Amino acid sequence: MTFQPAHQSLSTKTSIAGRLISSVIFGRFMRIHRLTAFHVPIGLKRSIRHASHHRSETQTLLFRCVLRDGSVGWGEGLPRTYVTGESIDSAWRMISRTDFGDLAAADFTSAAAAAEQIDLFRFCATEADAGVVSRECFGNSVRAAAETAILDAACRAENRPLSGLIRQLSKSGTCGDPIPVNYSGIITGESPRSLRKSAILMRLGGIRAIKVKVGMAGASDADILRRVRFWSGRNCDLRLDANEAWRGEEAAEKLRPLLAFGPTCIEQPVPHSDVAALRQLRDEISVPIMLDESLCCSEDAERAVSGGLCDLFNIRLSKCGGILRSLRLVEFANISQLNWQLGCQVGETGILSAAGRHFASVVRGHRFVEGSYDRFLVRERLTEQDLTFGYAGYGQPLDRPGLGVEVDECRVRSLAKRYADVIAG
Repeated sequence: MTFQPAHQSLSTKTSIAGRLISSVIFGRFMRIHRLTAFHVPIGLKRSIRHASHHRSETQTLLFRCVLRDGSVGWGEGLPRTYVTGESIDSAWRMISRTDFGDLAAADFTSAAAAAEQIDLFRFCATEADAGVVSRECFGNSVRAAAETAILDAACRAENRPLSGLIRQLSKSGTCGDPIPVNYSGIITGESPRSLRKSAILMRLGGIRAIKVKVGMAGASDADILRRVRFWSGRNCDLRLDANEAWRGEEAAEKLRPLLAFGPTCIEQPVPHSDVAALRQLRDEISVPIMLDESLCCSEDAERAVSGGLCDLFNIRLSKCGGILRSLRLVEFANISQLNWQLGCQVGETGILSAAGRHFASVVRGHRFVEGSYDRFLVRERLTEQDLTFGYAGYGQPLDRPGLGVEVDECRVRSLAKRYADVIAG
């Protein structure tokens, strides 16, 4: 498993050669000295339940990258069997079987060149766990974690924030100067008392966009939405997330009683295996449909557009393979005249929250942004900085080099269930 430069265009080869020559002259090579993977269980402050899963902790994959100049970067991915087909164990198998030799030998002339190299890098093809369907997006959480760690380190070496690199990588003018990010709230399967408390706190906190989980066994969606709508107010933007709860033939019937509560979109109402049914559902239901579990890679996006399956993409850095591939999905959505949101993974720490903050602060056009729930949800904080959003859901841009946060390495190592040096200079 190596880089595959043969398919590059002549102009790309020329530009890379030009940077190499420039780097020889000015001595600005970057090279990875050490790349370490960590499996870190992260406890949650409360149990999270939706139609596809119930969790009280999350199995987090971290990468730590050290460059020869001493710059250190971190990245995070969260494997999900019901999303990309990855578990933490299958992700670890992929890491252990991958030959990182070419990546170890690569000389980066800039953070942008590092992005090109990791994009070309191919992780070892690995089987999913027994009973889990493997898709084209298998390995995306591994790629996202490794990519972010390398780019964090490279941006620190260049003394620039990650958001500046994202702007440079954009090919279609989708980025602008960093601006504050407005996050929305999420209400999951809760008791009536907890439901009321969550809705009231969000209203008092100025949150004016809320996503509500629906389709859970034993729960009345109409009762849940009635309570949320009452306590959050008529002017609150309310959207629904079914997490693949219904079969294609029953989705319209399940959704019709919920339209009275004024949802602005419905996220992933059917399983990925039944995603073709969404074309007909869009004709039957006036509410826009968003893809999540069925939108993890470029192949998913192309099938969705050609099949007329959705109105919005839910793009999440971990499930979509990192910053560069997520940026391409945004650009594809824009070209296809679809809306999109930047989502997050349940239980992500400040490392992935920081990456999402950089992305959302400069990439324009998102309909909603999710993330930075850190203090509200994650029991173990790995970053020195608290990235939890503030009043009305706002989070300020991060302007320090790289991710702009400092990671407590001692804390990571004390929590880690296992770790491996995949590059050791």
